[in-house]
Amino acid sequence: MTATASFRPVIAHSQPSNDTPSYGSTRLRHPIHAPLRIPQTLTETRGPRFAADRFGVLTDLSVTNGKPAIGERIIIRGRVVDEEDRPVPHTMIEIWQAAGRYAHPGDQLDAPLDPNFHGGGRVFSDGDGWYQFTTIKPGAYPWGNHHNAWRPHHIHYSLFGAGFAQRVVTQMYFPGDPLLALDPIFLAVPDQVARERLIAQVDIDITAPGRALGYRFDIILRGRDATPTEKV
Repeated sequence: MTATASFRPVIAHSQPSNDTPSYGSTRLRHPIHAPLRIPQTLTETRGPRFAADRFGVLTDLSVTNGKPAIGERIIIRGRVVDEEDRPVPHTMIEIWQAAGRYAHPGDQLDAPLDPNFHGGGRVFSDGDGWYQFTTIKPGAYPWGNHHNAWRPHHIHYSLFGAGFAQRVVTQMYFPGDPLLALDPIFLAVPDQVARERLIAQVDIDITAPGRALGYRFDIILRGRDATPTEKV
């Protein structure tokens, strides 16, 4: 007989609220009516098949066409697991970031763009849930949420399950960043212990000697110790 683990609901205040007044965009985004249950078909639950042989893989964001990007090269490595620390294999993880400015027409910040850094990548967790990518450490940048608002260094993550309806989005931050204490998005997670799960840790075993400092960032998809995620 196969043993099954009991469901562990998330702890109160460990996930961000849809309506966070200090984060101005939530006034436009959060639901104002009760949610409706919509029956799901195979299209939503089983498709498309997110696999490396169907979607391009880009694990090194620090090089474009053989030319290195400007900035501090870093390596991010971690595991995607469930609440029982069991690996979630073959998960498609999309990542995007700014090195001071996003390589996107919508970002008109008066800051230079590095032609050898585009800020986007895609990796897959392996059979044991491990993923890894190389990038340039992101920079802080101003945003229009409030007077003199600056976002801390961060990397966006989007993880896909077996279909479009199975997706979570989160952000990874860096230890010791003084802007964390001022950031409404980071502080949208009320519980301090849960917030700290969004902060990667320096890991000398991941560090490539003479090349790139390593960081460890694990993602727990559900349960009492779940990584805080954005509602999408």
